[in-house]
Amino acid sequence: DYAQNLTHFVGIQADVSDRIIAEKALRLEKNRSEQLLLNILPKPIAEQLKKFQGTLAQQFDEVTILFADIVNFTPISSQMQPLELVSTLNQIFSTFDRLVDQYQLEKIKTIGDAYMVVGGLPLPKADHASAIAAMALEMQQQIKQFLTPQGHPFQMRIGIHSGSVVAGVIGIKKFIYDLWGDTVNVASRMESQGEVGQIQVSEITYELLKEQYDLEKRGAVAIKGKGEMTTYWLRGKKL
Repeated sequence: DYAQNLTHFVGIQADVSDRIIAEKALRLEKNRSEQLLLNILPKPIAEQLKKFQGTLAQQFDEVTILFADIVNFTPISSQMQPLELVSTLNQIFSTFDRLVDQYQLEKIKTIGDAYMVVGGLPLPKADHASAIAAMALEMQQQIKQFLTPQGHPFQMRIGIHSGSVVAGVIGIKKFIYDLWGDTVNVASRMESQGEVGQIQVSEITYELLKEQYDLEKRGAVAIKGKGEMTTYWLRGKKL
């Protein structure tokens, strides 16, 4: 009887140990899956998505959007091996990602050599314009440490605009957190119709920054789909 009881007890112990190991493995896998989700989506959105299947969209009335683009990237990329090109882009964008964390902003996406970031969502941020401006100035400094095959520093155009957007996750495959609305289009135009090495901001953003930052009036610029808009160059933070 003693031997039988001992065997039974050992069997129970083994079952319990196996269950503990299985539960630990399951917990680790769940944590890994959640971390992967957080690498793709902002935490509040990831939490909503776990509870709710379907379209997740929300309007934000006060945000500032930044678009940045590496100048002459196509001809530069033709002189680099694909792996070298991807490695360089990874280094540049990783540097920008650290700035996103530093200024408590939200990276939206990269498209080729373009980088998009927003302030003021998914959680409201009173200093959304100021934080974006600070990051933009830092980006223009950081990009100089990266050199083209000819040994010249990479250069960027940056555009900034403030307003309202709809943000959310749509689709069921390879979903991303994205932004929609006229504010996005104008921010993109601020970049594409800017100048090399400059940070162009709209008049709306200028009004939010003028107390803290030095800005120079560029004048009226023809913006596709919007007509003429008064824009400004962001020069630096006021002393």
